[in-house]
Amino acid sequence: MEFTAKTIAEFLHGEIVGNPDVTVTTVSKIEEGKKGTISFLANPKYMKYIYTTEASIVLVNRDFEPESDVGCTLIKVDDAYQAFASLLELQDQAKPVKTGIDKTAIVEKSAKTGKEIYLGAYTYIGEHAIIGDHVKIYPQVYIGDHVEIGDHSIIYPGVTVYENSKIGKDCVIHSGTVIGSDGFGFAPRTDQGYKKVPQIGNVVIEDWVEIGANTTIDRATIGSTIIRMGVKLDNLIQVAHNVEIGENTVIAAQTGISGSARVGKNCMFGGQVGLAGHLTIADGVKIGAQAGVPSSIEEPGKIIQGTPAQELRQFQRSSIVFRRLPDLKAKIDELEKELNALKKR
Repeated sequence: MEFTAKTIAEFLHGEIVGNPDVTVTTVSKIEEGKKGTISFLANPKYMKYIYTTEASIVLVNRDFEPESDVGCTLIKVDDAYQAFASLLELQDQAKPVKTGIDKTAIVEKSAKTGKEIYLGAYTYIGEHAIIGDHVKIYPQVYIGDHVEIGDHSIIYPGVTVYENSKIGKDCVIHSGTVIGSDGFGFAPRTDQGYKKVPQIGNVVIEDWVEIGANTTIDRATIGSTIIRMGVKLDNLIQVAHNVEIGENTVIAAQTGISGSARVGKNCMFGGQVGLAGHLTIADGVKIGAQAGVPSSIEEPGKIIQGTPAQELRQFQRSSIVFRRLPDLKAKIDELEKELNALKKR
């Protein structure tokens, strides 16, 4: 589809600087911009590309003032990143909508399916499962018995959803994710072996949740593992049994959350964060990448980093000392030699 700068500016409530009639048909990164594409500038690190990009249109923040001539048409908006996301969403919605049930899909007779759903090839829908309206389930997905999936949710290829799991409306679950597998519960025996503890709970995922590829969310031992409304989980995340993650929390890849941990609302975790079990993270906490968190964080909005995790400023001060350790060690060795020499005298 082709759009003019004028049309895009009207849609985004933006201000045009340049040619309002220039047209674009697709999007590009600003450093790789080509004629006929639209890009955006939000991060100051990419400022230099605004003067060299060949993109026809670039979205910028309203306070942006170029230091020299630019060869593209600018559209000034309140938030360039958000505006660009809106355009990508519009482009995504223009894709053909898949509907219908493939002849190789298996839907058990007791299952209930909603209006205008899509079931891809070799998908299985278990006994008494409930699939809402406009749900899209791509090929080779397993939906277990008594699973519930809300309206407009999308389940991408190769996802496995164990029995009794509940998935809300407008959720997106990416390929390879496993929801509802057994929690890691084993009781030590006197003979030094382990007895498996049955995991009889389930997983509850509320509305507007997105889960990245190859993430695993374990069923509860008793009760539910709960992912609250608006949570965004990246790829390769492990959520253990009986964990609860609060509304609108965002967690980056390779994070591991141990059993029965409670994470508050509006938290942000970097990649490879590790949480010990049975702890509580307050609302709005930010945890830096590779942090190891052994105990609860009870102060809302706190920012921590490091292993073991500590308050950000303290971690930064410690990092300065860490870098100087070899020099400090050499000075200590020298002082020890001088002290020993003085003792001999």
